Amino acid sequence: MKFKIDQNLPVEAAKLLATAGHDAMTVYQQSLGGASDERIVDVCRDEGRILITADLDLSDIRHYPPAQSPGYMVLRLPRQSKQALLDLLAKAILELATHPIKGLLWIVEPDRLRIRGRG
Repeated sequence: MKFKIDQNLPVEAAKLLATAGHDAMTVYQQSLGGASDERIVDVCRDEGRILITADLDLSDIRHYPPAQSPGYMVLRLPRQSKQALLDLLAKAILELATHPIKGLLWIVEPDRLRIRGRG
């Protein structure tokens, strides 16, 4: 799968995904650091990349309908630290083998995975 790592996540997230066999780029690799959510979402749609972010705005399916995208993954933690985000992403990567994400919104929390956008 192809992923884009948002600016609010450690760049090491791309390496974690690549190690698992996925194609991952950061927004910084395309000079998109500081770009609006809308711009990043458009680029992801054009490239067929699933956006991984900690930005809770992306969990608003009225404003960012997952069916009109390759998918979104929102990492949600009570306290964000670099290691906690990477650990949560590692757990989410394991779920990719058994749950679809294309055209869906995943909200990944330490104790659960919520999937929105199913018909």
